[in-house]
Amino acid sequence: MKKLISLFALSLAVVAGGAHAADKAPTAQQSKMGSCNKDAGDKKGDERKAFMKECLSAKPAAPAASGTPQQMRMKQCNVDAKDKKGDERKAFMKDCLSNKS
Repeated sequence: MKKLISLFALSLAVVAGGAHAADKAPTAQQSKMGSCNKDAGDKKGDERKAFMKECLSAKPAAPAASGTPQQMRMKQCNVDAKDKKGDERKAFMKDCLSNKS
């Protein structure tokens, strides 16, 4: 009877742990691994191993504009606010970053 209860408790823990892990989004490395794995297609053996090594070690392509629109706006607002300090800078940055142009 004790073994049955222990087995049931262990099963419950494994199921709960598996459900919890399924809720998490994949990490960047896991996403990259999936993408490389898909790109490897029908390659086998040493050819696949070499392909996966190169694919996984490759750096992501740099974005053409080097950042999201928000990041680019932040950079430009920082450049424009270089001579401002304190509350004046804070007000300027708030206004600059809230403008969608």
